[in-house]
Amino acid sequence: MWKEPSSALAGPTALAGPVTQPRPALVATVEPGSIAEELGFQPGDRLRSINGIRPRDLIDVQVLQGEEELVLEVEDPDGTLHVVELEKDLDEGLGLGFSEALFDGLRQCNNHCPFCFIDQQPPGRRDSLYLKDDDYRLSFLYGSYLTLTNLTAADWSRIEEQRLSPLFVSVHATDPELRSRLLVNPRAALLLEQLAWFAERRLQIHAQVVVCPGLNDGEALERTLTDLARFATGPWPAVLSTAVVPVGLTRFRPAGDALRPVDRETAREVIARVERLQPAFLASTGSRFAWLSDEWFLIAGRRLPPRASYEDLPQQENGVGSIRAFLEDLEGATRELPAGIATPRRCSWVVGRLVAEALQPVVERLNRVEGLELLLHGLPSPYWGQEQVVTGLLTGSDLIEGLGGRDLGEELLLPRVMLREGEEVFLDDSTLADLRRQLPVPVRLLGGADDLVAACLGTPRGDA
Repeated sequence: MWKEPSSALAGPTALAGPVTQPRPALVATVEPGSIAEELGFQPGDRLRSINGIRPRDLIDVQVLQGEEELVLEVEDPDGTLHVVELEKDLDEGLGLGFSEALFDGLRQCNNHCPFCFIDQQPPGRRDSLYLKDDDYRLSFLYGSYLTLTNLTAADWSRIEEQRLSPLFVSVHATDPELRSRLLVNPRAALLLEQLAWFAERRLQIHAQVVVCPGLNDGEALERTLTDLARFATGPWPAVLSTAVVPVGLTRFRPAGDALRPVDRETAREVIARVERLQPAFLASTGSRFAWLSDEWFLIAGRRLPPRASYEDLPQQENGVGSIRAFLEDLEGATRELPAGIATPRRCSWVVGRLVAEALQPVVERLNRVEGLELLLHGLPSPYWGQEQVVTGLLTGSDLIEGLGGRDLGEELLLPRVMLREGEEVFLDDSTLADLRRQLPVPVRLLGGADDLVAACLGTPRGDA
């Protein structure tokens, strides 16, 4: 699953790289009724230190503000410095939101994985698309994946001292030689020792394996999952879950990388191998432990597993059960539909081609409402060079090219997941405004299943 750093993670500090001293934390929001509001904090102020310590990131802020007595050093937008002393309840927060999560720079990745999605993009796009995040703090705060290859002794000490757990770790392979070759980094061979370190300290991780056909599938994948499962037993398992996801390849990847995309035959073989292991994992760990992302089943042309098989969806953000959960939401949202609507509606819904077949039963259910016609358009991505693509990877240019000449009804329903979080920008840097100018019908953004049903029935939800 592609996760672009949000604007709060990709500001000047992050782009500048690590610095010796943390920069003052720029205040973006002040919670109404909070201590910060009572003290007169305003957006644009800068928090320089708490009890004489400069916070390195949001984690430090959370820890430092937990004391009952605080001395804050604050800088106004005009540069005026203030010292604020206060007493509060233990662990009561200040109510400040900041423009960035990291105040001392983003830890960039020091690996050279040939399958890295960031390296498979065209040049000249926004800076955040090229940030190769391998920062353990963002892993703890937001669930982004890291490889553990660039951690210093001080980082390991901080993870232990502040109990930064669980972290999310890209494993790919547990065989030391194979993992070093995949990441093009000799430090990648230390993974099993690092997992033992987590286990000894009762710290935990969620793991992911990006499967590259011919490299780390087959017996190598089975060894990886079996090795990880050894750390998943007991009252305090070090590895909580493992997601198995297919490699994503674009037309921009370097020539001669020896990578090949996942095809239907490979998808079926991987599904069979993982599903054969799950009963043993269930017996030894009390959980299926290793899950396949939904893309495997769609590529293989198979039905998604039942909802119960995903247990508590520990890897939903990584595409494991995300489509199944959406289908479940759609099932609930369409359970009680009206027999008909007073004002006839014709609208279109655009999704990635990979998921269109799975969504067709929902479209048919909605189209049984008298007066409603919903047209489903499942598009490929010429931008990435992918015929089968998930909805979140469709770009503005894909939509313009793919929807040209199609019947869009009177309104186009567009999943918000295509846009950058908090902004109306697609992955190719085109904007929603660009799209609206070039389409012959209005565009309404959808946030979820309820938005889809409301849009189809003509009720005022979502964005027109």
